[in-house]
Amino acid sequence: MSGAAPGRRGGRRRAGAAGSPDMRMLFEPRGVAVIGASREPGKIGHRIVHNLLSQPGHPPVFPVNPRGGRILGLPAAERIADVRAPIDIACLAVPAPLVLGAAEACAAAGVRFLVVVSSGFSEVGNAEGERRLVELARAGGMRVLGPNIFGLFVARSALNCGFAPADIRPGNLAIITQSGAMGGAMIGQTAAEHIGLSAIVPVGNKADIDEADLLEYLGDDPGTETILIYIEGVKQGRRLARALAETTPRKPVIVIKSGRSSRGAMAAASHTGSLAGSDAVFDAVMRQCGVLRAEHLQEALLWCKFMGASPPPRGENTLIVTNGGGAGVATADACEKHGVRLHDGAAQLQRRFGPLTPALGSTRNPIDLTGQAGQREYEAALDAALTAESVHAVIAIYCETALLGFDTLAESIARSHAAYRAAGKPIACVLLGGVQVKACAAELRARGLPAFEEVYNAASCLGALYRHARLRDRPPAPAELVDLDRTAAAEIARTARARGRRFLAAPEARALLAALDIPAPRSLAARALGEAVAAAEEIGFPVALKVVSRDILHKSDVGGVALDLEDRAELIDAYGAILHNCRERLPGARIEGVEVASMVPRGIEVIVGARRDPAFGPIVMFGLGGIYVEVLGDVAFRAAPLARGEIDAMIKETRAHRLLLGVRGEAPRDLRAVREALLKLAALVDGGTEITDIEINPLVVFEEGRGAMAVDARVMLAESAGNEECGNAAPSGNAAPSGNAAPSGNAAPSGNTAPDPGGDPSPAGPGGPR
Repeated sequence: MSGAAPGRRGGRRRAGAAGSPDMRMLFEPRGVAVIGASREPGKIGHRIVHNLLSQPGHPPVFPVNPRGGRILGLPAAERIADVRAPIDIACLAVPAPLVLGAAEACAAAGVRFLVVVSSGFSEVGNAEGERRLVELARAGGMRVLGPNIFGLFVARSALNCGFAPADIRPGNLAIITQSGAMGGAMIGQTAAEHIGLSAIVPVGNKADIDEADLLEYLGDDPGTETILIYIEGVKQGRRLARALAETTPRKPVIVIKSGRSSRGAMAAASHTGSLAGSDAVFDAVMRQCGVLRAEHLQEALLWCKFMGASPPPRGENTLIVTNGGGAGVATADACEKHGVRLHDGAAQLQRRFGPLTPALGSTRNPIDLTGQAGQREYEAALDAALTAESVHAVIAIYCETALLGFDTLAESIARSHAAYRAAGKPIACVLLGGVQVKACAAELRARGLPAFEEVYNAASCLGALYRHARLRDRPPAPAELVDLDRTAAAEIARTARARGRRFLAAPEARALLAALDIPAPRSLAARALGEAVAAAEEIGFPVALKVVSRDILHKSDVGGVALDLEDRAELIDAYGAILHNCRERLPGARIEGVEVASMVPRGIEVIVGARRDPAFGPIVMFGLGGIYVEVLGDVAFRAAPLARGEIDAMIKETRAHRLLLGVRGEAPRDLRAVREALLKLAALVDGGTEITDIEINPLVVFEEGRGAMAVDARVMLAESAGNEECGNAAPSGNAAPSGNAAPSGNAAPSGNTAPDPGGDPSPAGPGGPR
């Protein structure tokens, strides 16, 4: 990911805070103690000792049980203090009320890491007990993994410290999981798919050690080629983003995130005691960090297996080889969906594959060998693709026919895989058919080779491989920084706070826009009709009129807005209509007057915003603006700070991008002004002031070189005074700012000078609820 905070690529650090232990000790311990070890086979404390001893070459194991004796042939110490050997890990398998005492004894014995399998902490509301555990551990120079986990497995150190299955297959995939049940499912499914693990580490409640800590080790681990993470909630998102951005250029990181829906988020909070947060923000930040996000476990494991068996591609030209025209067409569709670019050099393909293709076949990619093709024809075509410099990856589709020879097909495909891997070209083989085909696919998977039975799965895997390769080849770009008058912004926020508000009233919002050097239309406040006429004549017709009332949140919804008023007569009529509409539809509303604003020239309406996300800190937003922003949902997010390329990528994700480029003969719009506005808003909420949320909707973007104008703005402050650190006091809710205040059309009234009667909360203008 480009940029600074989430995208910084610096040196790797091993330890956490000053005095905390090296993370290597968690993965490569000199000794492991099991507190709560048991002689009874049905107990977790027995299973943990059994699993530790089941690994050939395991580290020294020290059971601890108050009754002493022997457990699985090992002498059991009555207290951990009685163990006279280095202990880096103590696995706590005791009831929750006994955990603090055990942790205190471990600290005195010089233990470096507590692996707490015990449950009964924040996941059931005992956040205070969890806080005290971490506090005690940190004071004793220890780190805590968990609580509420099944243990951990590390292949290189023969460590199986938990109550998961004992026969975990070693390999090059590392798994981090927040769910113990999902971790168990992953162990089972990876075994079924013949995928080996370099490590599996659950984080449970993430009281202390989290994904970012584990990535510090796994990102450098030579035995780990791919990392899979299952996440339910994010607690320190900015730190996680940095760790991911440092890891993804070197090895693929695949993430599964639950809690997409409101019910899923509630379940995640209940399960682990952490918030799922906004899925749209999470998805955008993961993409920005170069993470591959899978929809579900099956897709994630398909990606993991394919990436583990495939070399990185050297180019983007993919070739489809098939014996069925329909299957080739379906594969071409799948490739387009998953961003796999097909080789389109018709002349090159004809020269190379024409001699190998029957008269009724095709060389136009897909290469259709027709149903006459047997193994010999496939091998010739794949050999030709292997030696073609212009072909960088192949999808080979085998539709079941009597000519394929299933007795030896698996061996033929395995030879092709080996040749392609040696040559540095990815190949995805799809087998379509019945019992014989499925048996062949199962044989290939048993050999550790990816074999697909659906063309979309193959295209999905190849697409994931290409997305990671594009990230790997992308040069890092520095974040763009802007200078702001933070002193002026902070003083504006303090003034609003002194008047008892958590939002900026209209004059304050207008002053803030001026401090940010973001243009806004001229506007004046009027408490009576005569004042409104005078204001319009001073500004100059045409004007817009907008009601000012602390009780009317959405002015256009109640008929409180009038546009394009050309003269005095139209203004008088509009003034009466606005008052009538508001009093009829909201009889109890207190109407302080109206706002008269100059009309804004025609342009493209977009929404720009920034907020301190509770998990990820400063987040910027861009999308199609106006009153329908929530209905259309055409918005994109990024974590700050940002590089220019990342801003452009965010804009391109929206439909607004095409409008800004100019459509149907219209001139291109001023993208530079949009970039500058986004950079300024991001810098504003990134600490230094009490401002946590700002939204400009619409920002009207004029033709290239003519800038943009902020028509309406909403600005929120931290919940408590002095809370200025990023992410500490985000406004409630995790979704995008609403953008409900801006009227539709290209010339909405600005609302930039709504009256602020006596400093009372006035949500009438920009900055207030609308």
